[in-house]
Amino acid sequence: MEGFRAKGAVGLAGLLGAFVLYTSAAGSFESLVQRPVFLALTVCLGLTLYPLWPQSRLRPLGLVLDIAAALATVAACAYVAVNYQRIMEDLPWAQPHDLAMTAILVLVVLEISRRAIGLVFPLLVFAGLAYALLGQYLPGALSHRGFGPEFVTETLFLGDLGIWGLLVGVAATTIAAFVVFGALILNTGGGQTFIDLAMRLGGRSPGGAAKIAAIASALFGMMSGSAVANVATTGNFTIPLMKRLRYPAPFSGAVEAVASTGGQITPPVLGAAAFVMAEILGVGYTVILLAALIPAILFFAGMFLTIHVAAVRQGLGLVPESEMLPWREIVRLPRILPLVAALGGLAGGILTGHSIQTAAFYGIVGLTAAFLAFALLERRPAREVAGQLMRGLVDGGRGLVIIGVLLAGAQILVSMINLTGVGVAISSAVAAVADGHVLILAVIVAGVCLVMGMGIPTTAAYVLVAAVMAPALIATGVPELTSHMFVFYYATLSVITPPVCVGVFVAAGIAQTSWTRVAREALRLASVAYVIPFLFIVYPGVLGDGGATAILHALLTGGVFVVSAALLFGGQVVSGVPWIDRGLLAAAAVLSLVHDWMSSLAALVLLAAAVGVAVMRVNRGKRKPSRPAP
Repeated sequence: MEGFRAKGAVGLAGLLGAFVLYTSAAGSFESLVQRPVFLALTVCLGLTLYPLWPQSRLRPLGLVLDIAAALATVAACAYVAVNYQRIMEDLPWAQPHDLAMTAILVLVVLEISRRAIGLVFPLLVFAGLAYALLGQYLPGALSHRGFGPEFVTETLFLGDLGIWGLLVGVAATTIAAFVVFGALILNTGGGQTFIDLAMRLGGRSPGGAAKIAAIASALFGMMSGSAVANVATTGNFTIPLMKRLRYPAPFSGAVEAVASTGGQITPPVLGAAAFVMAEILGVGYTVILLAALIPAILFFAGMFLTIHVAAVRQGLGLVPESEMLPWREIVRLPRILPLVAALGGLAGGILTGHSIQTAAFYGIVGLTAAFLAFALLERRPAREVAGQLMRGLVDGGRGLVIIGVLLAGAQILVSMINLTGVGVAISSAVAAVADGHVLILAVIVAGVCLVMGMGIPTTAAYVLVAAVMAPALIATGVPELTSHMFVFYYATLSVITPPVCVGVFVAAGIAQTSWTRVAREALRLASVAYVIPFLFIVYPGVLGDGGATAILHALLTGGVFVVSAALLFGGQVVSGVPWIDRGLLAAAAVLSLVHDWMSSLAALVLLAAAVGVAVMRVNRGKRKPSRPAP
């Protein structure tokens, strides 16, 4: 960006960041004030960052349309903020000007979504609106009694159940604070520290460059709300590094795509879905965080072991020592203390009983104070220091555009699903097909979630599948938290699931190879992840439910499954006879999924036998005397 547009983006991002920081510290305004102000700032920034026809001769016309859209959006949001008390108390009937403001606001939100992430999501929202307005003309079970434009406007605009509903409320408070928090961490040196730590932790072991991608993407993913953005950020470093060390290009792209997807299921943020899930379920944020901990460990353990086995088998190289910073440089106080202060402020806010939003503000204060203190001690130029902080605010604002606009669109779609009852109808139909068999139902729900989440960012995909598919599992007796975690995992995995696997597309572009080959490798590396959600149902202890015995049983069986599957898909040689090796490891993996102690112990014995035979075989090969040279 250059000139006026760049200054406008910086100014709007700074204003949005200041609004987020103020409301995080002082508390939020009334919901019908907080949410419209947040959406107005987000939309204006989105129109600046993603202009209409930027490189075209039609740009002057695009500029006029963007300005008109911004003014109309601000007017609509200001109307709600000024009249919030009358709207909530009098429940006014929709007037012609309400219909016009609603139509303009919805169109602008969908247009920015189209510019920022593509056409799939806006089309879904548009289909939901069209169904609400015209569904009475459809035949059969899909038909409903019909809703006029006035009633739809009252639902969407003149209340807190439509555009101004729960999802935009979470985006305007908790998620906004964490996005700014994460962006400031990454732009004050935390991003490079994450990469340097990942290189030191994984670089000198087999498959080191691939393990670097996994560690760095997990660290970035904890702060990021998008797997695709994660691929684009860390992938531009990790994929060229892997290729330079002669890793196959499809394998390099797949590692980054899968690792970035894993970042979205990693506590504490879960791609911002943790906060949305907590609000939908009405539980504390820490409940979601603790429930996601063991599954995330299983995911990355399976990925790491698969990479390790494949690296040893293929002889993939290590990262040269010369390319890695020494530990003493990585852990220097100016690099580490701001991160410690940020996490300390966040943890302190949570432990002292403050809201998550306020705790994030404490983390921002700790980070900024430590960063500025070291900048003064090192006598760094004020312009450089201010530039880093401003870049953090701008990046945070960019992230808020994606999340804010997407959740506004998702809120529109969810409102229409609830209004028409189509979600209940789909859930009932799916439950009827399964005929009370929970595992059959889970397989159907998993497939539907993978399809529904394709082409949609993680948080929006979760909201959509939670509204339509989670009730089907809940109706069969699966606990609410388990149902939501189940659909969340499969909505997340849709990013790397063909045919619309956006994370794979981006990784393949960076790796300069065929996306189908990257997708095939990604499915192999993520094979464990596709089964982990079924462990939620079979072993509630995976989500921390059922007491110490249940958690211990879940850890045992989950560990056996992850190791068996990773060795199987990594191509581990056990006895040297391929069909025996695959059969032994597959039997251990399948037995670990049977919910009783005897099966779990049998799986453990089979796995121990396989590992023992493999170790003996390696040791025997090492002891074998080398043949003398002729």
